[in-house]
Amino acid sequence: MSPPSVPLRPHPDRLLPADPGVRALARRLYASVRALPILSPHGHVDPRPLVDDVAFPDPATLLVTPDHYITRLLHASGVGLAELGVGQGPLTERQARVAWRRLCEHWYVFRGTPVRYWLESELAEIFGVTERPDAANADRLYDRIAERLAEDAFRPRALFDRFGIEVLATTDDPCDDLAAHRALAADPAFRGRVVPTFRPDRYLEPAGAGWAAAVARLGEAADEDTTTYPGYLRALESRRRYFVAHGATSADHSHPDVRTDPLDPATAARIHAAALAGTATAAECTAFRRHMLLEMARMSCEDGLVMTLHPGIRRNHHTPTLHRFGPDTGHDIPVRVEFTDALRPLLERYGTAPGFQLILFTVDESVLSREIAPLAGFYPSVFAGAPWWFLDAPDAIRRARRAVTETAGFTRTSGFVDDTRAFCSVPARHDMSRRLDCGLLAELVAEHRLDEDEAFATARDLVDAIPRKAFKL
Repeated sequence: MSPPSVPLRPHPDRLLPADPGVRALARRLYASVRALPILSPHGHVDPRPLVDDVAFPDPATLLVTPDHYITRLLHASGVGLAELGVGQGPLTERQARVAWRRLCEHWYVFRGTPVRYWLESELAEIFGVTERPDAANADRLYDRIAERLAEDAFRPRALFDRFGIEVLATTDDPCDDLAAHRALAADPAFRGRVVPTFRPDRYLEPAGAGWAAAVARLGEAADEDTTTYPGYLRALESRRRYFVAHGATSADHSHPDVRTDPLDPATAARIHAAALAGTATAAECTAFRRHMLLEMARMSCEDGLVMTLHPGIRRNHHTPTLHRFGPDTGHDIPVRVEFTDALRPLLERYGTAPGFQLILFTVDESVLSREIAPLAGFYPSVFAGAPWWFLDAPDAIRRARRAVTETAGFTRTSGFVDDTRAFCSVPARHDMSRRLDCGLLAELVAEHRLDEDEAFATARDLVDAIPRKAFKL
C-alpha cells in the first residue's frame, strides 16, 4: 500500500511580507494588479503551436523537457538529460512518462527555488492538481494532466487567452521568414499579439562555427551581397526592417561582454574579408563583434528597435553535453561583466539620441547598483532590465529592485521579463514578480517612504506603463 499523498495547496499569501500589517497592504496592492493583462516583451516560446492550435502532446513535453530551469537541476541530481527527453524531438509515451516520473521522484530538489513556485502554480492553478508530486503518484498525475490536455480548453490558444496574455514576444533568427507571426497576425480568430524579436548574435561573431555560411544565408534572405562589408551591413539593415514590418519592437543581443569599441570602415572591411576566408585572428574576430554591437546601436537609432543587452554568460560550458544534446540545455554559466567603460563609446554617440532605447540585463548582480542603476539614472536612453535567468528568483528580485530603485527609481526599469521557453510558466513567473513588487511597495509605505496612493499607481505601472514604454509596446 502506497503512503498517502501530501496536499498541494499554494498559499494565497506566498511571497508576501511576513509582518501582518505590511502583508495586509501587500494583499490589497496585489489584488489591484493580479488580473491585469500579461505583457511578455522578452521570451523564447515557440509561436507555431499557436498557429496550429493542436493539443499539446503530453505533460512532459509541455512542462519538463523545454524548461532548462527544471532539467539542469534534475541533471545536477543525477538524472540524465536523455531520460528527460532533451534534444530528442517528439517523445513516445514511454519516454514522456519516464521524464515525468523523474520530475516527480526528485520533487525535493526544487525546495527553496523559484522553479518550485512556478511548478506548483502551474500544476495547481492550470491543471487542478491537488497533491504534491512524488514517486508514488507520478503516473496518476501524468494521466490526469494528459486527460486535460486532450480537452479544447487546454489547447494553446485557449490557454493563451486564459493566461491573460496581451503581448508575447518571441526570439527569432534574422533569416526567419516569420511565417508563424504572419499567420497569427492575419488570423481574425486569434485575438492576441505575438511579435518577433531580432536576435543577430550568430551573424556578429566571426569566431563562431559556421559564421561564413550564416552570413551567406543572411545575404540570400536580404537579397544582398554579403561577401562585402557594405553589403553585409545592408543585409542586416534590411532584415531588421523586415522584422519591424512584422511587428518587432526590439533587437536582442547576448555576447560575452558589451564592449563597443569602434573600428574605422577600412579595418572593419578587412576583418570581414579575412573572417570569410577563415584567416582572421581571435583578436580580430573579437574586435569585429565589439564594433558590430556599436553598429547595432546605430541601426536601432535608425529603425527604432529597442536594443536589449544581456551579456556575461559562458555558453555551453560542458562541451560533451553540447555535442550530444545541443545548445540551451542548462549549462550556460555566468561570468563577471563590466558595463561602464564597455558601453561608453556607444553612449557617447547614441546615449542621448532621440528615440534610442537600451535595456541592460545582467546575471552579475554586483553591477546593478554600481553600474547599471547609475547609467539608467543619467542617460535617457538606458533602462535597467529586470532580474533574469539566475537572478529570476524571489530574494534576488528583491535585492535587484532595492539596488536599482534607490538610484534610478521605478520608471527607469524595464518591467518584468519571463525569458522562458516553457509556455505554461509564463503566468506563474509574472505572478511571482507582481507579488514581490507589491510586497516591496507595501514595505515602502510602512516605512513612510511612499504614500499609499503612489504605491497603488506604481504597482500598476510596473505591470503596464513601464514595460510598454521600455519595449515600445
